[in-house]
Amino acid sequence: MKPQVKEALEWVYCIIIAIVLALLFRYFIGTPTIVQQISMEPTLKQNQRLWLNRWTRTTKTLPEKGDIITFEAPSKKSLTSEDVEKNGPIALYEDEPTNIFSKFIYYVLEFGKESYIKRTIALPGDHVELKEGKVFINGEEQKEEYIQAGIVTSPEIEGFDDFVVPENYVFAMGDNRNHSKDCRAFGCIPLEKIESKVAIRIWPLNLWGKVE
Repeated sequence: MKPQVKEALEWVYCIIIAIVLALLFRYFIGTPTIVQQISMEPTLKQNQRLWLNRWTRTTKTLPEKGDIITFEAPSKKSLTSEDVEKNGPIALYEDEPTNIFSKFIYYVLEFGKESYIKRTIALPGDHVELKEGKVFINGEEQKEEYIQAGIVTSPEIEGFDDFVVPENYVFAMGDNRNHSKDCRAFGCIPLEKIESKVAIRIWPLNLWGKVE
């Protein structure tokens, strides 16, 4: 083998290894992202940069109340009362990739995959009530200091004003309740669809640090 060819192959191998390691780190450990919507204002604003901790997905760790998480968007963005009656208050994921190649493209490269960023409000077994424009968990009114004054929290569909979060699911909402498509419309999110927890804000620099 000619030295030039050997050297070229070595570079190719190095590049492939680097790409594989980067993808593994991005999928299992963490990755940066950009806030694209207004559903988490005033906590998070458009074009802010965040660092996402994906180790929580790798270890299948249940988020805590108040954690800001990202998760795969459900295929059905708004449930009907019939959906809730049939399946319970859970998000529906349909027409997902089935073969190894399409799963790699969708889950690892994340081509064509939509994700949401919301705040965890209730955990498995919690009794959630949305009434009087407020949130009650297990009968206790929640003191939500992260939302703006005057914001009213109301259910989006029938059946989401009084329910219990199923096992291995979480209930999440955006802080900007009046402009957030969240679990009030599409149901509770299964643990396996949670992709990451927001670790820190990395941009703008004057706001660098932990997000709460």
